[in-house]
Amino acid sequence: MTELPLLNRYELMWMVVLFDLPVVEKKERKEATDFRNFLLDNGFLMIQYSVYTKLLSGKDVCEKYYRLIHDNLPARGKVDILTVTDKQYGNIISYTAQQKTEKKRQEQLLLF
Repeated sequence: MTELPLLNRYELMWMVVLFDLPVVEKKERKEATDFRNFLLDNGFLMIQYSVYTKLLSGKDVCEKYYRLIHDNLPARGKVDILTVTDKQYGNIISYTAQQKTEKKRQEQLLLF
């Protein structure tokens, strides 16, 4: 059996989508909900209410998602995309209820 190589933590990319969308009018609320659902339908995970993230296999895949997000932007509001390597993302420190929690490193799964 041939062992598949593990993906390099410098090649794997985390895409973080941060947004601030208006939700005063009914139409704005619908657009914001539609945008959140678009992100969820495309495999993003909600980190906070307006912060979503997804692990991607490289820069080429990031380009695909940049275009997809651009094509699904709401009419108003601000959307930012931050892309970092898996190695950089692994250094995240989170605070919950005034307690520091180190992000536990997930081992890569081998799918066959």
